[in-house]
This record gives sequence, structure tokens and C-alpha cells, in this order.
Amino acid sequence: MASDPPIPTAAPPRLSLFLVGPMGSGKSAVGKALARLERLRFVDADTEIERRTGVDIPYIFEREGEAGFREREREVIDDLTRTPGIVLATGGGAVLLPENRAHLAARGVVVYLEASVAQQVERTRHGRHRPLLLNADPAERLADLMRVREPLYREVAHVTVNTDRRKVQTVAELIAAAVAALPAAPGAAPA
Repeated sequence: MASDPPIPTAAPPRLSLFLVGPMGSGKSAVGKALARLERLRFVDADTEIERRTGVDIPYIFEREGEAGFREREREVIDDLTRTPGIVLATGGGAVLLPENRAHLAARGVVVYLEASVAQQVERTRHGRHRPLLLNADPAERLADLMRVREPLYREVAHVTVNTDRRKVQTVAELIAAAVAALPAAPGAAPA
């Protein structure tokens, strides 16, 4: 009696990597390098918000305030975390909403890019598209944001990599090695 031929199965969805951390930690630059290294597609959540709305982030903050921006960000995070095989750079405040943290942690590997406040100040000093730093002392404001957000970054992260004084490619390689060493792949399939 001949056995039936094996039934082909679809390849499992590719694991996604989600980068969280403060502004100036290198999420976009490291995300692009990591995507190239891992042969995944890079997506920036803030860029996606701008694409969907047709306006830049400072305009959204000006018109809708931070609460309006966070609602738009929540929708984008929910959509993008369902996409397999991406490296997603989130905004610094993406971890503020519990539903964002839940989606990130359940649907992929979350990497916290840790950076000191001094490094954040250095990396953001020339940027004009950071609404939370307008009309504030950058070092003081970044320190205030870190007091609130750092516990949330740590709560959601599967991997933490410090980016202070490290080259983008080095950080991407450290992340790839850390993710490969994880005992089980969190979020291997989108929820």
C-alpha cells in the first residue's frame, strides 16, 4: 500500500523585530542596518503615521496634541505588529499605552535600545522634528521622559542593547546575536 505524498505546508511567518527606546537611541539607523543584516523589511512607525495622515508629526502634535498623536500611533502599532518579517522602529513614547506594549511583546521580539540621557542630548541636538523637545531644556526634558518610560521599555523588552558610543553596524550585529541566542522565539506568529 503506497503512502500518500506529504501535504505541502506554508512556511511559518518570518519573525519580526520591534525596536523600542528613547529618542536618540538609534532606532531608525540601527533598524535599517538590522533589516539589511537579517534580510527583513524596515518600517518606521513615525514615517508610517506621516504617510497615512499626509502631514508631519509636529503638525499632528500642534493640531491634535499628544493624545491625538498617541491614538494614531496606537492604530499604526496594532497594524504593523501584525506584519511578519519586519524590523519596526517605534517612536520613543510608543510604550506608554498598555495595548501597544501587549502587541509588541506578543507579536515579535522586542529590543530595547538603551541610551544615556547625555547620548540622547548629543544625538537629538540638531533635530527639528521632535515636538516633545520644543520650548524645553533638552537634557531636563529627556531625563523626565526617561523616568517615566525606562521601566516600560524594560518591561516589554526581550533583549536590551546599550547604544552609547557604539557604531550602528555594531549595535545591529549585537542585536542579531542576542536574538539568535533567545531560547524560544517570542511572537513567532502574529496574533
